Amino acid sequence: MTRAALVTGAARGLGASIAERLVEAGYRVAIGDVDLDAARARAEQLGHGAIAVKLDVASESSVEAAFDAVEQAVGLPWLLVNNAAIMKAQKVLDIDIQTFDAVISVNLRGTFLACQRFARRLRAQDKGGRIVNIGSLAGENGGMATGAHYAASKGGVHTLTKVFARDLAPFGVTVNTIAPGPLDLPSIAETIGAENVPRVVANIPTGALGDPRTVARMVVELARPDAASITGATIDINSGLFMR
Repeated sequence: MTRAALVTGAARGLGASIAERLVEAGYRVAIGDVDLDAARARAEQLGHGAIAVKLDVASESSVEAAFDAVEQAVGLPWLLVNNAAIMKAQKVLDIDIQTFDAVISVNLRGTFLACQRFARRLRAQDKGGRIVNIGSLAGENGGMATGAHYAASKGGVHTLTKVFARDLAPFGVTVNTIAPGPLDLPSIAETIGAENVPRVVANIPTGALGDPRTVARMVVELARPDAASITGATIDINSGLFMR
């Protein structure tokens, strides 16, 4: 049976890598992104029935409309991957309240809205499923070079995962977080500053930025039907920067 998946913020970056791996694993993938043109281009590039949907995760109406569109096109997804996020590396004294609110709205509110709406639909259809939230090492270690707003939002995502996992367990829905460290993506220089990249790499035990494909493969593993006993977990993929 072909399963469907919705990946938020999947037009580029880590989300695009996750979508590509899911297509390789046989999923019918919906590329959700605020940039619909970029989402369409990515869906066309992936092929294999991938579709694009307009999705602003901070908007209740946009989240509802996106799920409606996905259901009409490919049916209720088995998997939701909450990847959409924004990050602006700033020192705590330099963050204005508008930027703080924007980061929290997309990263934390957006994850909550998508999880809640998805879970309601799964429950109504008495259908199990999987939610994978993309957290961050920043949510566990105080932010490094990412800023207080981003760190707080991702720490909140980690906590939301546990709450949703507990509440949704009776319905056969698992909820987990993957917490990546710095990844080898073009956006890293934009988000933490090109001048900071060598310093970050120097502090990584493996001596290299993480591979986004490793995160994507973990998403596929957590989404397996036989992964039902893994829920409420935070999976660290950070090249040894944070060891429990």
